[in-house]
Amino acid sequence: MAKELESGKQLPEKKIRIGAITATIWRNESKSKEGETYTYRTVSFGRSYKDKSGVWQSTNSLRINDLPKASLVLSKAYEFVSFDSVDEEEIQ
Repeated sequence: MAKELESGKQLPEKKIRIGAITATIWRNESKSKEGETYTYRTVSFGRSYKDKSGVWQSTNSLRINDLPKASLVLSKAYEFVSFDSVDEEEIQ
């Protein structure tokens, strides 16, 4: 089940950050055509930076030096989703 605030806004299941690079894992629920509820995950990806006026911004564009960190963050996100899915299947 997706985590929510009292306001009804969904919280991420997990955030993985290395420096300015972040992967956010979201747990979602939907219903199939047959009416069965199922869970799936999505991953948001971005890089934080300060603009010229010192205000924090976010982008999904990467610099060459960001690529090793991006690779590691995405690998960790995949690891989390894969192992967590295996654990859920073992429980059922």
